[in-house]
Amino acid sequence: MQVKDGLRYTREHEWIDGEGRVGVTDYAQDQLGDVVFVELPAVGQEVRQGESLGVVESVKSVSDLYCPATGTVVAVNEGLTDRPELVNQDPFGEGWLVQLRVEGEPEGLLSADDYRGFMEE
Repeated sequence: MQVKDGLRYTREHEWIDGEGRVGVTDYAQDQLGDVVFVELPAVGQEVRQGESLGVVESVKSVSDLYCPATGTVVAVNEGLTDRPELVNQDPFGEGWLVQLRVEGEPEGLLSADDYRGFMEE
């Protein structure tokens, strides 16, 4: 499974970059199977770290997305409406989910090396 350096990760398999862009990890998209629908919050919605950010529906299951940081949604990936499969095809690129204006410093996130170690447990 691919783990990108420079991102911070949750134990629930979401990532966040320094700009507040959020997505699911390669591991998560692989476990989900073929993604067929993504439900995301509205721009302007306030979100809290650890709470549900939305839902990803795949051919196998429906899974909550968990917010890696507290903040306000400033953008959502509108491309996922017509092409939810981007979550599978490019989870660290075109398959991103939302962008947040992060408030404060998120706690408990893993570095790429820590996330790799977590995946090996």
